[in-house]
Amino acid sequence: MRNDARDDEPLVVPVPSPLPTATVDPGVIAVDESPAAVLPKVGPKYIWLMVLAQFGVFVAFITPIAISLAIRVNELAPDNQEYLGFITGAGALAVMISGPFLGVASDRTRTRLGRRRPFMIVGTLLGVVALVVMALAPSVLLLGFGWILAQLGWGQVLANLQISTADRLPESQRGKVAGLTGFATQVAPVFGVVIAGGLAADALLLFLVPGTVGVIFVALFVFLVHEDDSRGNVFADRITLRSLLGKYLYNPRQFPDFSWNWLGRFLFYFGLTLNTTFTAFFFASRLGIEVTEVAGIIAALGGAGVLATTLGAIGGGFLSDKLRRRKLFVVLSGSMMAIGMVTMAFSTDLSVLIAGSLIVSVGLGGFAAVDQALLLDVLPERETDAGRFMGITGFATSIPQAIAPLIAPLFLAIAVTGGEKNYTALFVVAAACVFAGGLVVLRIKSVR
Repeated sequence: MRNDARDDEPLVVPVPSPLPTATVDPGVIAVDESPAAVLPKVGPKYIWLMVLAQFGVFVAFITPIAISLAIRVNELAPDNQEYLGFITGAGALAVMISGPFLGVASDRTRTRLGRRRPFMIVGTLLGVVALVVMALAPSVLLLGFGWILAQLGWGQVLANLQISTADRLPESQRGKVAGLTGFATQVAPVFGVVIAGGLAADALLLFLVPGTVGVIFVALFVFLVHEDDSRGNVFADRITLRSLLGKYLYNPRQFPDFSWNWLGRFLFYFGLTLNTTFTAFFFASRLGIEVTEVAGIIAALGGAGVLATTLGAIGGGFLSDKLRRRKLFVVLSGSMMAIGMVTMAFSTDLSVLIAGSLIVSVGLGGFAAVDQALLLDVLPERETDAGRFMGITGFATSIPQAIAPLIAPLFLAIAVTGGEKNYTALFVVAAACVFAGGLVVLRIKSVR
């Protein structure tokens, strides 16, 4: 590895092997077998293109979750709001099944464009197709199929951007970059909802305009950030279906810190999914308005939330680098987000909803940034198996996204009759989960 590498050149590391097992499998051996060294700092070009790319993906990908899917479900099945949970759950399940396989494929890809960029390109194209399918879907079933395609397409773009940070970032920059990208990815849905608020009457534009933002910013990263030709990489083994399936699992006791981080992330995203999936319906219920009118309110509230998210994400990320402490900020972020959710759960008017939402924004920004930096700190065999372990980390997000919407109707039905929904119970359970997710990281030993 060269210590004088430019910020637009990729770090040359051994090619990763598939998902870990209880014993270390050398699996993949690259041409360069030089010993691991301290990663050189990346420059502003890489950082800002990474921030813009992740922002673009979230505008294209999260806007449907925030508002567009709810609008379409309300159009296609106005009396069955629970279909929204089934759709988002099915998409997350598809990612959960395919994510590790695609992570292994990324690690072992040999092309002139490198390992990560081909997946970003193909993922973007598939994501655009998915947006068209969702916009024109004549039924809930086809709408759900479009969302599965979107999860597979845009999800792979985001996954390979994050694997790139594992490949490239030294410890001293992880909090900073995670803070900036965390801020961008939390602001992106707000930006998307603002767009959606003015396009609610046109289903095609409702999905394609946010998608265009994603295409532009991902293209900038793909074309301007260099990645070495990976065609020369060689492998000591051949991946078979049996060996691949066997490597979807690993022994948590072999990498305990990574495992605790995984569990904390799982709990946090379980609570977050419970909170966000039904946000549009929750606001409509509490304010006594139609779902189609919610976009403008959420957009206005989101505008104020930008400052709160900035405080949490950038403040937490930069301070965690400066103080060299991650766990403290993760615990504080989870606690703050829980307080905000409980406040929203018992809200009776718009002012209380706004207060709770702003508190949630601070906590969410902080957790998203610092926990991402913490993940990179504890990622096992980062130089050789980044894609493999990032794929496993994806389970901590995709499993909650798959099961939380399916379980949510149980909480919504607590002590209610008729067509009423118990959003208070749902948000209290969500708060307990994010709070527990913050506390779990205290078990990590190798990071302060």
